[in-house]
Amino acid sequence: MNSAENDFADGLLRIFDNVLLTEEKALSKGYFSNLSIAELHTLDAIGPYEARAMSETAARLGITTGTLTVAIDRLVRKGYVERYRDSKDRRVVRVCLTRQGKLAFRMHAKFHTLLVKRIMDPLDIEDRERLAALVREIDEFITEQYQKYSQEESARKGAKITEEQGNDRIIQ
Repeated sequence: MNSAENDFADGLLRIFDNVLLTEEKALSKGYFSNLSIAELHTLDAIGPYEARAMSETAARLGITTGTLTVAIDRLVRKGYVERYRDSKDRRVVRVCLTRQGKLAFRMHAKFHTLLVKRIMDPLDIEDRERLAALVREIDEFITEQYQKYSQEESARKGAKITEEQGNDRIIQ
């Protein structure tokens, strides 16, 4: 990598780390100090308006419904989320934010709004559009990489299960 590429890579890592650290510090000092960053992002995935199916929320977060269930259990105990069965299809479990959950959602959204305004306000329209386009490109690339590695992991798990099933047949 050349110098500009190294600076870019270092900058991306610093941005990612610093956003997470800043969110953690803001949380730990504020009214919502009993929430983790992961729990806050779960509230974001649920959203403040309509109840969401657990499966939809898990998909938005890129996690399994089993993993989400553990997080939702904690958020229900803390008073940020309500969970209930869908009235039309009892197999579907829905989650929605409580009043306290909506307040946490709004405070987190405000953090992100202030961050974006601080970065974008000094820029002219052309630079804003250029920056937004570059961020979209980075996001698309990272999303593609995530999906690629997720598919490879699924394929490995599938191969392992097939191998184990084959071994079971040999043992029997």
